[in-house]
Amino acid sequence: MSAPIIGTPRNARPCGTGDVAEPAAEATAVAPDGCSTGSSSAPATDASAGSCGTGRRSVSTRVDLALLGVRTAVPVSRRGGAGPSDDGHFLVAGEGAAIPMNPESPYVLSPQGRVTVDGADLGLEVTPVSRPRFYDLATADGTSYEKIAKLHGRDVLATTVVQTCVRYDEADRCRFCAIQASLDAGLTVAVKTPAMLAEVAEAAVRLDGVTNMVMTTGTSNGWDRGAKHLARCVRAVKEAVPQLEIQVQCEPPADLRAITDLREAGASSIGIHVESMDDEVRRRWMPGKSTVTLDEYRAAWREAVRVFGWNQVSTYLLVGLGEDSDEMVEGARELISMGVYPFIVPFRPLAGTLAADVDRIPAPHRDQLRYVTVRVAALLAAAGMRGADQKAGCATCGACSVLKTAGA
Repeated sequence: MSAPIIGTPRNARPCGTGDVAEPAAEATAVAPDGCSTGSSSAPATDASAGSCGTGRRSVSTRVDLALLGVRTAVPVSRRGGAGPSDDGHFLVAGEGAAIPMNPESPYVLSPQGRVTVDGADLGLEVTPVSRPRFYDLATADGTSYEKIAKLHGRDVLATTVVQTCVRYDEADRCRFCAIQASLDAGLTVAVKTPAMLAEVAEAAVRLDGVTNMVMTTGTSNGWDRGAKHLARCVRAVKEAVPQLEIQVQCEPPADLRAITDLREAGASSIGIHVESMDDEVRRRWMPGKSTVTLDEYRAAWREAVRVFGWNQVSTYLLVGLGEDSDEMVEGARELISMGVYPFIVPFRPLAGTLAADVDRIPAPHRDQLRYVTVRVAALLAAAGMRGADQKAGCATCGACSVLKTAGA
């Protein structure tokens, strides 16, 4: 069962209330975060963390940064498009982090690269990612490389190969999605050709040390739901830069042979993103996408694990859609048992989405995000699954999640 679409889920337990008991095996892998920071609009400081250890404070602070953002200007940022956006890209303690840019955030990044609240240094080193050199280049027809692919985190090249979606009519659209917003703003091109992507990828590897690439796509009308064009793009990039590891992302294709086609084209890993394992939540938030059943997702995940291997398949789970917190954790447990990495990401209210502009739904409460993240990190650690062990993709990068900080 799911909670109402607006408001705190009925089981979003604040950490530290004394009712969270981790299984022993999980607790030894990743200690549960027992810190409670109160109001979702107030930052977690070292003082508020009290007797909690440094690792727990780090998780609390990363959760707050993911939700409240930071006040600063950065050379690498992204607005609109597929997935979490309207953020700046940083290195936090050496790891990539995509943090919302929020002029009203209590967190301020000092010129020395320190995060402060009311002038107090939180002891967290944050460095903005430098503008990549490939952004200054253009194709022969004058298209900026930056409109074709973006730098994510420290060393990930990301692109949406088709920037339109068959489900983008208001009645069918995912309410958190802004895939066409960047296209409408003139920040990208509608369809990236294989030749375009090969050209940009070669430059990004040569000039900026990019190590892996993410290719996602809007859903098409065909049986492949976009996988055929993805395969063509992967093949072209691998011919140009054979050493570049690539993750592809798409809906479950109607014919699962498309998953093998993607692997044979050269993709190293795959993301098949469900966002929620709760059918009621899916129908509310994803009226078009929810017509692809959870059983179809499970079949696609199983086939993807067979083709790509254990822990080379991932899926997004979004915190803040109204789903019961413990049911989210149980959904993640099922995915992990299949060899699928559940990538825990907070819902982010993006301008141009129905959730932000029409429904006025806020980001999740910090206690819910921390609770789910720490519980799922414990399950992943117990299973020996780390995002860093995926060859390419969102879990490898980890910038949009707090799972890496929590030990997964």
